[in-house]
Amino acid sequence: MRILCALLVMTALAVADTPLGKPLTLKKVTPIAQLAGNPCDYAGKTVQAKGKVAEVCQKMGCWMNLVDPESGKMIRIKVKEGEIIFPKEAVGKMAVAEGTMVKLELTREQAVRMAKHEAEENGKPFDPGTVTGPRTIYQIKATGAVILE
Repeated sequence: MRILCALLVMTALAVADTPLGKPLTLKKVTPIAQLAGNPCDYAGKTVQAKGKVAEVCQKMGCWMNLVDPESGKMIRIKVKEGEIIFPKEAVGKMAVAEGTMVKLELTREQAVRMAKHEAEENGKPFDPGTVTGPRTIYQIKATGAVILE
């Protein structure tokens, strides 16, 4: 009986979801393909996205990229460093994130700095010549997320 109880407890712990930040409040998930396809429609609005974690900031855990497994579309989930730390182990798992869709309009110089910073965080090489001009980026400024087990 003790072994059975121990197995049940270990199974329950192994399948527990990992909440991060504030609790999720929206009842409806907006598909990533919809968010990525029409980001202007969602700018300034609170949204909830669900997808597979494709990448996590390797230095501070301050962002993660969620990909819709069906469409292959991606959305970046960003937090202020230290508010939420996305675990590196989340890559490959499903996650739900909630926050405000924000529009960032970057000059070429800002885009170069951002790309260089991201490459350094992830230990990847960077060539400033790959950034050809100003960029507009849409991402979710997250208040909460759940890594699904």
